[in-house]
Amino acid sequence: MSALQPVRGTHDLLPEETRRHRFVEETARKTAELYGFGEIETPIFEFTEVFSRTLGETSDVVTKEMYTFQDRSGDSLTLRPEGTAGVARAFISGGLAQQVPLKLFYRGPMFRHERPQKGRLRQFHQVGVELLGVESPQADVEVIALGAHILDALGLGDKVTLELNSLGDSESRAAYREALVEYLRGHLDVLSEESRNRLERNPLRVLDSKDENDRKVVADAPLLGDYLNDASRRFFDGLREGLDAVGVAFSVNPRLVRGLDYYCHTAFEFTTTALGSQGTVLAGGRYDGLIGQMGGPQTPGIGWAAGVERLAMLLAAEVPAPRPLAVIPMGQDVAQALALTQRLRRAGFVADLGYSGNMGKRMKRANKLTARAAIILGEEEWSRNAVTLRDLDSGEQEEVQLDGLEDRLARFR
Repeated sequence: MSALQPVRGTHDLLPEETRRHRFVEETARKTAELYGFGEIETPIFEFTEVFSRTLGETSDVVTKEMYTFQDRSGDSLTLRPEGTAGVARAFISGGLAQQVPLKLFYRGPMFRHERPQKGRLRQFHQVGVELLGVESPQADVEVIALGAHILDALGLGDKVTLELNSLGDSESRAAYREALVEYLRGHLDVLSEESRNRLERNPLRVLDSKDENDRKVVADAPLLGDYLNDASRRFFDGLREGLDAVGVAFSVNPRLVRGLDYYCHTAFEFTTTALGSQGTVLAGGRYDGLIGQMGGPQTPGIGWAAGVERLAMLLAAEVPAPRPLAVIPMGQDVAQALALTQRLRRAGFVADLGYSGNMGKRMKRANKLTARAAIILGEEEWSRNAVTLRDLDSGEQEEVQLDGLEDRLARFR
């Protein structure tokens, strides 16, 4: 492949697509702000151990998908494949334990060496939130409600379904793990090699297998919900009651799990049928054991991440560019037009000044830019310290004095 082509699994975001992405990100950020979440930005690469310890040494992400390299000092570094690990590392290295409860929002590019698919690239973008330091299901309700609020604000609320499940506490998961292993050992002859390996190290990950035979076996596997102790049931009841109270509809999916041991209690996904097989657009869960596993203080946490590409694909309409004011000089020194255009920009207006052409060509450019109005600098009007203002939607025009121009333009902002 030519070096002058984008690397496989990456692509250029041209202005139209960038506007869609920015709309998703800014809608998420502004909505998160309403819930008291402050924005954090972590480095795009971290020491590899940050991800290998948090995502699991045997996970597909670690073993197959991470972009890992040695720098000139011999350190093993990895481009971040997800956002939670970096936020957790920042929590520990920044000594933020005294600031809990801590609400954090992030956005930015992530990197995984996967087979490129619709809505899934090797460099992709996410928005996400983490709420650290709260043990009660109230935190879970708030984080999920925020996700639903963002999807509503994007106009996607009627295109998604919230699925959730309880993973229980460590005692419940230990009991379930024992039952699951016993069941799966009775089907070793049909399980894939990968699932047989996972059976010894992390049996819950067999439930996520994409192998067709594995999925048939898993369909009749025991359900985690049947092994929840009383404390776990109370937590799950509190979550569902809270979601009902804030008006967030959900369905319980007893097969929804997370394979890593630091996850507990709540697992949830907002899914859609509008993107084919890539149906999950926002997903998360509670991870009370993560920060302790990384060497920090035992700190409960819950969060989610959403794919910007997938959300942008779901948007119902194009995100329009701002409609500018077109400044059209008619024979004056271009310096006068430049000065007026800059004056308008300083006043907060989007203003465009074509670089050349007669009035006809400049008006065609204004129409191509879907300009809201044209400010025509005719020599006769200019001698009276005035310009012609033409409303390009209605066709109406009037002469306006330069001294009061910004006030007359206010309706075109």
